[in-house]
Amino acid sequence: MAKEKPTMNVVFVGHVDAGKSTCVGRLMFDGGAVSEQEMVRLKTEAQKHGKAGFEFAYIMDSIKEERERGVTIDLSYKKLMTQKYEITIIDAPGHRDFVKNMITGASQADAAFLVIAAPAGVQPQTTEHLWLLRTMGVKNLAIAINKMDAVEYKEDRFKTVKEDVSKLLKQVGINPDNTPFLAVSGLQGDNIFKKTDKMPWYKGPSVVEQIDLFPAPELPTNLPMRMPVQDVYEITGIGTVPVGKVETGIMKIGQKVIVLPGRSGTGIPGEVKTIEAHHETLPDAPAGMNVGVNIRGVGKKDIARGDVICEASAPIPIVEEFIAQIAVINHPTVLAKGYAPVFHVHTAQVPCQFTELIEQIDPKTGQVIKQNPDFLKNGDVAKVRIRPQGNLCLETAKENPFMGRFAVRDAGATVAAGMCLEIVKKK
Repeated sequence: MAKEKPTMNVVFVGHVDAGKSTCVGRLMFDGGAVSEQEMVRLKTEAQKHGKAGFEFAYIMDSIKEERERGVTIDLSYKKLMTQKYEITIIDAPGHRDFVKNMITGASQADAAFLVIAAPAGVQPQTTEHLWLLRTMGVKNLAIAINKMDAVEYKEDRFKTVKEDVSKLLKQVGINPDNTPFLAVSGLQGDNIFKKTDKMPWYKGPSVVEQIDLFPAPELPTNLPMRMPVQDVYEITGIGTVPVGKVETGIMKIGQKVIVLPGRSGTGIPGEVKTIEAHHETLPDAPAGMNVGVNIRGVGKKDIARGDVICEASAPIPIVEEFIAQIAVINHPTVLAKGYAPVFHVHTAQVPCQFTELIEQIDPKTGQVIKQNPDFLKNGDVAKVRIRPQGNLCLETAKENPFMGRFAVRDAGATVAAGMCLEIVKKK
């Protein structure tokens, strides 16, 4: 069966009460991906938890704790057909504690909607979300100014929030003039799937129209196959099923693969037995697809989140050390040699130590300002040497940009983000 439409992964990010899950739920419902009966059931459940109006969010927030707390903890994936694409929607958590899941979501996305609530406007985390989206290589971004119903659909409020967000976009190096701003209400369904007549001043697209305006993702099928493992399930009758997004290359049935670093730290060899996406068995999965796979020779104890399934003939390196370019986003004091935070690379989380601050760089010109600076502070860009304190799979951004970017986190906040320039392989 030939694929009718190109696939695209779209992530929704934003501050904790911006209404992301409601926007996504409304999109799914109005787009026909959720039935009327299911909606009635969710409405009843929302009222039961004293969360009337949260029923659209419940479409994505499937975990019991999420429903009771009214926050998104883990990533949710749902499929939707638009005119142009087959979409996998990723609803990423906005709550501070859950940013590591949001990083994973952003690293899998081809396009992103940053959702901002019109009454609240820009929040402390908005800058962090923008930095992360940029660092994770999300090229297509739209800003959805949500809850327009709560500000009586007023154009002047939309304009104020747009101005504030535009300033932030400039700070992180994104041109606001090329970034679409949408006026929406997830709760009322205005400009999500259907156009509204409540904002005659707004001439832009709805969310679903904007998705189709994003250019089709370039699928790096020419690079070696890489699939970072997001989760591992045990499925009756099949066995161990790791799930994740094929970042590069093409995964095929019968393909010889190696799981790196794997539980052993030296890799676990195997062979692709089955590939499945959205409950359909596939003969292959090109880059860009979210799939579950069963690999002959690989059991539950061998593989975990953060491992990478690779082509056996072209494995990803496990690195001894690497040189990277980083931007310091949000460090409470200064970042110095010896500092050892957690690096989030694709789906892996590995503590790494800064062993050398090589040079500080002017972010606007790319020129070297200072050799061997003593420390780095917020806003600084630098070239640094880093040593992982565990097994880390990584490639240079030049060889494989999809496997060469990372975020640096410490004490629940993203302190820096960057990309790998050079690697020294583990012996």
